[in-house]
Amino acid sequence: MYSNRLYSPLRYPGGKSAFAPLVTNLMVENNLVDGHYLEPYAGGAAVALDLLFHGVAKHIHINDYDTAIYDFWISVTRYPEELLKLLKDTPIDMEQWHFWRDVLRGKIEVSQVERGFATLFLNRTNRSGILKAGVIGGKEQAGVYKMDARLNKKVLSDRIARIALNALNISVYCEDALSLLKRCASFLPSKSLIYLDPPYFVKGQGLYRNFYERIDHENIAKLLQSSRFGRKWLVSYDNVEEIKDMYVNTRSLDYGLSYTAQTRYIGSEVMFFSQKLKITDKGLPKPLMAA
Repeated sequence: MYSNRLYSPLRYPGGKSAFAPLVTNLMVENNLVDGHYLEPYAGGAAVALDLLFHGVAKHIHINDYDTAIYDFWISVTRYPEELLKLLKDTPIDMEQWHFWRDVLRGKIEVSQVERGFATLFLNRTNRSGILKAGVIGGKEQAGVYKMDARLNKKVLSDRIARIALNALNISVYCEDALSLLKRCASFLPSKSLIYLDPPYFVKGQGLYRNFYERIDHENIAKLLQSSRFGRKWLVSYDNVEEIKDMYVNTRSLDYGLSYTAQTRYIGSEVMFFSQKLKITDKGLPKPLMAA
């Protein structure tokens, strides 16, 4: 049922689209349907879009501190026609790859929409969607898969157009997650859910342009578990003892997750839940089976 529910134009390392049924059921069980939903580390925002498109969340809040991701989401929600024209008119070849990589690196000054398109182009032509990675098929394009293997213009155009139609119900931010969480009560009604998927504790530096030090993870954990934090939340992490120690007094669920960055394998992850959230593993699909 959920395997074909792919709505994000972005591929994202560690993307959590398979969590949509679980988060849906959490919102149902906790009487949060038709409320707001926030992702402080949105990336591809796959879960947020699923909740919005299926009427589970009335309004979604997408935040990413990476300006490349922010520029993309602003382009989709505010300037979709310009973005779609760039997608239609831009050839998929190595000359364009070098150009848009230079744009992403800030070497060429362009408009915000063009910066947003650079994110989409590199995300869809780089290995595993990693903006820091090399091009699919290599610079000589001698691999089995070529750089256009994950860039289907028709599919991406349809996804962008659908998101744009729902733009009034989408808020986009480019803030440090900790700062955003400290002020989220000012824009999130009590009927809301926050899902956090921070950069991996172990491999984050190799996957993301913005990654965390240990103190960053600790600060997020302290805020979420503090008595003054008044919103329901869940957070997913790579399953390591350092993270479990930070959430030692919080309810948790271990599971296996299929990773596709570089090589395909089943990794161990853990999810933590706020004390006020009625938890369930209903909707946790294979291979996300509870350990």
